[in-house]
Amino acid sequence: MKLDGRRESSNVEDRRGMSGGAKIAGIGGIGGIIIALIMVFMGGGDITDVLQQAGNIAVEQQTQDGQQQFTPEEEELAKFSRQILAGTEDVWAKVFRENGLGEYKNPKMVLYTGSTSTGCGQGQAQMGPFYCSADQTLYIDLSFFTGMRQQLGADGDFAYAYVIAHEVGHHVEYLLGSLGEAHNKMSHMDKAEANKVSVRLELLADFYAGVWAHHDNKLFGSLEDGDLEEAIRCAQVIGDDYLQKKAQGYDVPESFTHGTSKQRMKWLKLGLDTGDMSRGTTFQQSDATL
Repeated sequence: MKLDGRRESSNVEDRRGMSGGAKIAGIGGIGGIIIALIMVFMGGGDITDVLQQAGNIAVEQQTQDGQQQFTPEEEELAKFSRQILAGTEDVWAKVFRENGLGEYKNPKMVLYTGSTSTGCGQGQAQMGPFYCSADQTLYIDLSFFTGMRQQLGADGDFAYAYVIAHEVGHHVEYLLGSLGEAHNKMSHMDKAEANKVSVRLELLADFYAGVWAHHDNKLFGSLEDGDLEEAIRCAQVIGDDYLQKKAQGYDVPESFTHGTSKQRMKWLKLGLDTGDMSRGTTFQQSDATL
């Protein structure tokens, strides 16, 4: 992505290196921690079930003495995250205005290390990036991006931007009411039916991530050769079917909470190709056409 000279969002709280964080000391079982991370990636998953499936995780407390020093790579990722969030602010303010959706209210983003308090309870790095509607905040431990690259081969700045844009997509759902409506329905369903609603929410957030990328490119000429392939590859390897097969050799469709690789790629690409909010019809589609 072309981000030179792009502004950085001021709606970011940097909690990295604060005391009381947790770090992964060791893992057991098949798949490893990245499977647990990605299977609940982008909100909505059941972290307890996923961790049991992926293996036992030993956690040790990390204390910080003095000023935390970050690697140049992590500092670059922090800057990148602030720039991407700024891009979502610019795009969604414009899209909301042009579509008569009222005023877009910017979310906040918290960068943290290991664990942190949130409006939705204690956030853990094992959960991957997530959005909390209670405080309208995205939470990201930047080590997640390293895990994407090393464990799944999902690399590149646009793949990372897709992660952030997807979480902002959940904020868009919150502002438009679809997130609250879906969560209300899920609270009255059994787990299998609630999972189906969760899939629709996640695919809609994928679609919104694509809508953002479409308009960000129109505003700033940000996309470069290979960027689309990076995001599509990322969407492929975070599909529920792909990850479950990687972890245990088979998939369990009724347990899907985020959608298959094919579905995630489809809705991301539709948003990116059209930039048309009216095409985000994941809640109107039949299961067969989703």
